Amino acid sequence: MKLVAILSLLIWSINASGQTDKIMIQSERYKMGLEKLKEIDGEAGEHVINSLADISPDLGKYIVEYAFGDIYSRETLDLKSKEIAVVAALTAMGNVQPQLKVHINGALNTGSTINELKEVILQMSVYSGFPSSINGMNALKEVLSERQGKGIKDNLGKTANVNKVSDRKSLGEKELSALDSLQVEKLKNTYDDFSPELVQFTLEYAYADIFSRDNLSKRHRQIVTISALTALGTAQQQLKFHINAGLNIGLKEDEIKEIMLLMTVYSGFPSAINGTNALREVLAGR
Repeated sequence: MKLVAILSLLIWSINASGQTDKIMIQSERYKMGLEKLKEIDGEAGEHVINSLADISPDLGKYIVEYAFGDIYSRETLDLKSKEIAVVAALTAMGNVQPQLKVHINGALNTGSTINELKEVILQMSVYSGFPSSINGMNALKEVLSERQGKGIKDNLGKTANVNKVSDRKSLGEKELSALDSLQVEKLKNTYDDFSPELVQFTLEYAYADIFSRDNLSKRHRQIVTISALTALGTAQQQLKFHINAGLNIGLKEDEIKEIMLLMTVYSGFPSAINGTNALREVLAGR
């Protein structure tokens, strides 16, 4: 009987020690995540966590631990690029206005200018339509008003130089060819006989009107496009094209992998897995 009692005490001690270590590990992970959340989103992020306290404190805990402790604390992609990517993804997804506002706030806190964020949201008109861009611009307007009310003065940034050319189609061909020298020919071969208007408007609007604007870097244009298409999950071929284009203009393989990890937080693991598979296929083809 005494032996049983001793063994029971020993087993309890081992379990208690393991549980203590587990709690300590979680505590450190939570602490790291909370510090990163404060760095990025300030009060806005904390308000989201606090709003969950009475209904699902576990959800708040996992947001801090996983999203900000595990993912945002990684350093392969800088915080500005991460927040621009998230603003693009949430704008494209729609129906997530409160979360979009949190990350617009975070993007401003991590170095994006007002005009850069306008450009990200404007670019989403190409990938998720004008309603999503309108909603995104309204969210940006609300965030700026709230920040101004708190005495925060954000950097306006560079205003885009709009190309005033008569031949927008040729300009669009030039912009698209800068991403992939063969893509204009592929686009025409695929759709000229069936829907020449689709070719025309893709070149004139998406690439001449939008991609030629110079107040968002080519690097960030591809980051936001890859993020949005991964989050949407409905355009695998277009995602593969933009992954390839991103590599062509200097994005690194590990940076694109990081975008996919980031999307696990915002559009879920299935979309991130599909995006990672698209990256794998692109790399195999190169």
